[in-house]
Amino acid sequence: MASTFHGLETARRSLFTTQSALNTTGHNISNANTKGYSRQVVNMTASRPIDAVGFSKSTAAGQLGTGVEASSITRIREKFLDNQFRNENKSNGNFTVQLDTLSKLEGIVNEPSDTGIRTVISNFWNSWSDLSKNPENADGRKVVMEQTMAMVDAFNYTAKQLGDLKADLTENVEINLDTVNSITTSIAQLNGEIRRVEGLGDNANDLRDQRDLLTDQLSGLVNIRVEDQANGYRITMGGTELVQGTATAELDMETLNTAFASGDLNSGAIYGTIYSRDHFVEGYIGELDKLVQTMANGEFDITLPKGSVLPEGTVLNNVTYTGTNRTLTEDTTVTVKGLNGLHQLGYSLAGEDAGLPFFTDSAGGTTGINAGNITLNPAIVANSNLIATSMRVVTNADGSESVISGNNSLAVLFSQMRDTRIDFDSGTGENKNTVDAYFRSVVGQLGVQTAEATRMQTNQQIIVDQVESRRQSVSGVSLDEEMSNMIKYQHAYNAAARNMTMIDEILDKVINGMGRVGL
Repeated sequence: MASTFHGLETARRSLFTTQSALNTTGHNISNANTKGYSRQVVNMTASRPIDAVGFSKSTAAGQLGTGVEASSITRIREKFLDNQFRNENKSNGNFTVQLDTLSKLEGIVNEPSDTGIRTVISNFWNSWSDLSKNPENADGRKVVMEQTMAMVDAFNYTAKQLGDLKADLTENVEINLDTVNSITTSIAQLNGEIRRVEGLGDNANDLRDQRDLLTDQLSGLVNIRVEDQANGYRITMGGTELVQGTATAELDMETLNTAFASGDLNSGAIYGTIYSRDHFVEGYIGELDKLVQTMANGEFDITLPKGSVLPEGTVLNNVTYTGTNRTLTEDTTVTVKGLNGLHQLGYSLAGEDAGLPFFTDSAGGTTGINAGNITLNPAIVANSNLIATSMRVVTNADGSESVISGNNSLAVLFSQMRDTRIDFDSGTGENKNTVDAYFRSVVGQLGVQTAEATRMQTNQQIIVDQVESRRQSVSGVSLDEEMSNMIKYQHAYNAAARNMTMIDEILDKVINGMGRVGL
């Protein structure tokens, strides 16, 4: 049999439940713009009804309802979309870093332009062409020296920028590594907090949102796999375990490099940074070094004009030129080792026996030349008359030799080097090209790689945005929907309050009015 106060309890439950719904609606509205927040709902169930007590069915109505209860407050979240987002986000992080690196490389190379390396190389060839017209002209020699110094400075500066970019990428890996360790530590702590709260029977909705947001951020840095276990998230990167319950495995650079080499690390921003550093930046450092090394010492075939007098002891094509054999009786095609070797075939105005190596490294050697240390021979910098232009000498009465300073044979050969095909593969002969064409191919390759990275990053960003849009359609807060819910729950609360007032009036009549007939 129902209690006299049964209706009052029913109204109370309705008030408390709708108040919980209103509070939850307000919580949703407050966090409409909070990143990672999932919409929450109050799950309402009818409370346990009152059964009629007795051995047989009572004449009183049985299964009398007792109102409503808020059984739980849960967040709206779809795990499938979370996993899909994280799988796509790791690739997006990879392509974003690659595109950023290639864009910076394009800025460093700065081609095509009027101020890039191609321009200073062209100016270098042009200065030799001008000098060949008047090889005795001091101004022409100064121009060759200055244009050469401008070219080697451009190589040095570009190499320094590439080295700085490589160092920046390495530093970025270390920063992101610290971020990964910080995130995994926070996720492990949240695993413990969530387990504690939910062990008491509640849903740790906001804590779960924080954990999922951190997991999303982690997916942009490294490729991860997430398993929701009894003790919290278990997160792995390939075969490397990052989080297990409240335990974490802190990554260091050695572990990261091992994971990169083994394939455990195969996507994400960190993978993209390491790949960009080792593949793109290091690759273009190698290309620039190869260009410089080949200009200085690479092998190429050239035809020396008839009447040229080679310096004593010159060795070309395994033939040693000495004595009277030094004078070429016909046009002779020989293999020369770079502009250094070519310059050593001629004579300077300073009366040297032979030209000096044209390029050296910063230590004065010629075998270790690269883009970062190439320089014009310091002796030539100190005295531009040491630039060799002549390949002719005359024998004096006393048997000594004097340079024919007006001869321009070597200067002409230098000016023709613009169109000479040099071996860029260290004597294999499989990659012969002009200096200009080789550099154009490097710039073209960079352009193609950047265009491809742009395409991949754009497509991947579209996919990530689509998945995120679908996820927000499920988990995101709609202010229109929440306002509708607010009105609905407000009316329900008002109705429950009116119901309680009605019951209060009934009870007042029962308590204060019954038994007072005629009074």
